[in-house]
Amino acid sequence: MMNENFWNDQKKAQGIISSNNRLKDIVETYESLVSHMKEYLEVLDELKGNFDQEMYDLIESEALDTISLYNEFETKVLLSNEYDVYSAIVEIHPGAGGTESQDWANMLYRMYTRWANRHNYQVNVVDYQDGDEAGLKSVTFEVIGDYAYGLLVGEKGVHRLVRISPFDSSGRRHTSFSSVEVMPKLEDDIQVEIDPSELTIDTHRSSGAGGQHVNKTDSAVRITHIPTGISVHVQNERSQMQNREQAMNLIKSKLYQPKIEEQQAKIANIKGEQKQIEWGSQIRSYVFMPYTLVKDNRTNYEQGNIEAVMDGDIDGFIQAYLKSQIK
Repeated sequence: MMNENFWNDQKKAQGIISSNNRLKDIVETYESLVSHMKEYLEVLDELKGNFDQEMYDLIESEALDTISLYNEFETKVLLSNEYDVYSAIVEIHPGAGGTESQDWANMLYRMYTRWANRHNYQVNVVDYQDGDEAGLKSVTFEVIGDYAYGLLVGEKGVHRLVRISPFDSSGRRHTSFSSVEVMPKLEDDIQVEIDPSELTIDTHRSSGAGGQHVNKTDSAVRITHIPTGISVHVQNERSQMQNREQAMNLIKSKLYQPKIEEQQAKIANIKGEQKQIEWGSQIRSYVFMPYTLVKDNRTNYEQGNIEAVMDGDIDGFIQAYLKSQIK
């Protein structure tokens, strides 16, 4: 950063500064934790010789804050892959089952937006397709902020719901599935070469109920990459140019995703998890009936307070997954 030519490339310079700030934050947090631990040990030695309830209560309260700080520090250290620091693009698609699975997809969408709000991430809806009677047919949204991708990448897979269906007048128990796809939102420094002749671009009027999800204009854009069949649809912006630009960024992220998975040496396992949205392929189960339990099939981490989970309290699952990836 002290190089006289450092600011010649503004984007590169900003990237280096951001990276430096993130690393500096980790180091400063570590040093703060070490300092706190030394202070606690000294106070504990004093309490052993001369117990004081007021001092004990004070150090106990401070220790709880330090434990919370340590958990945040541990998560940042675990997020060491190249793309972990990026913002995330999340897609949710219901499995077979009509209204029931479409409602489940919407419940997952609500869960992730609640989680993002808890962590002060910005949520930007790219595309939202309403369900036939309730819920949604598909949703694509961005979670903007440092480490969003690294935290959410473990959510990729099939999520299974077991509950008494509110759409079944007989009150029978139903099992539903929805798939979650997570990709990093690529930065400008990553180049993905796309031949324009391999793209088809269609524009049309935004569909769905609109409201909080989409703007009702004639600017919706769908881009299809012909060789791979990858297709994206964007309708959240008011101008066709903005939607087209965002659609191109989505196409680039989707085309680059296999390279990321290959670099992480997990592409075969990830494909296996995503193969079918049905029984036996799920990464996590959410059971509302006959008992309440959310259990991750990969880490065996579970939580009985299902209402809290559906309100966005999924940090325990995220932490367990990150720890499971340590080699």
